Amino acid sequence: MNPTTVAVKAGFRRGRIELIQTLTNGMDLFAQFFWPVATMVAAFFMRHGTFQGTGVGLGSLALPSLLGMIVAITGMAGVAQGLAMDREDGTLLRAKATPNGMLGYLIGKVVAVSGITLIQVALILVFGLTAIGGLHLDSVGAWTTLIGMLILGLLACLPLGAVLGSVFDSPRSVGFVTLPIMGLVAISGIFYPISGLPGWLQAIAHVFPIYWLGLGMRSALLPDSAAAVELSHSWRHLETVAVLGAWAVLGFLLAPMVLRRMARRESGAAVAARRERAMSRA
Repeated sequence: MNPTTVAVKAGFRRGRIELIQTLTNGMDLFAQFFWPVATMVAAFFMRHGTFQGTGVGLGSLALPSLLGMIVAITGMAGVAQGLAMDREDGTLLRAKATPNGMLGYLIGKVVAVSGITLIQVALILVFGLTAIGGLHLDSVGAWTTLIGMLILGLLACLPLGAVLGSVFDSPRSVGFVTLPIMGLVAISGIFYPISGLPGWLQAIAHVFPIYWLGLGMRSALLPDSAAAVELSHSWRHLETVAVLGAWAVLGFLLAPMVLRRMARRESGAAVAARRERAMSRA
């Protein structure tokens, strides 16, 4: 059998095992589902509000945006955190020493993180449809847009997570990445329409994928009348696909380079040094 095929199959098996381990470990479950549950609670308390007299409910407006936020944060932070942890405990070094091991490792990480992301999205979606309302997922077009945004969002965010995980060699260092990400969430129209923010903040939000993921999810789950609260009173599908596609291309260009550079620097001495630093902090 082709060695690459063997590595791909091993990667999918690895991803399935990691996903099962996450779903059967209490601490991992808490870490993965704390923020999705917190966002659902926030959307629930917003369900009776409306945006500036438009009649569009704040809860139903925020919930699709939350789906976009979850895809972006879990996609980026999940891969970055996993890479940093596996560098510290030597898992990455063992993968490097195995023929095509890095390919299998990366496929496994993508499968595991994508699986967790899709479970989180399904949980929030079911909650929104039953407890908040105002969502319209009753046509083939809506489902097509939703699935397309999920795929494009993962393609845009997973490689960026690999780039971030390659830069930091400790999971504690990766934790600092969440601060600017949460700052971007605050200005990306997730909890309140971006049209209510100053123009310079809108310009910053337009550069990054979180705003566009939220917009794409809103276009899939809300009626066309809800586009009235958007910046150009339209869903801007072409711009959404273009920006997310650009981030996906950028990520797939950068990720292999930084991952190869990271793999070359991995050694037993480097792993031992990281363990020693971790033990000294403990």
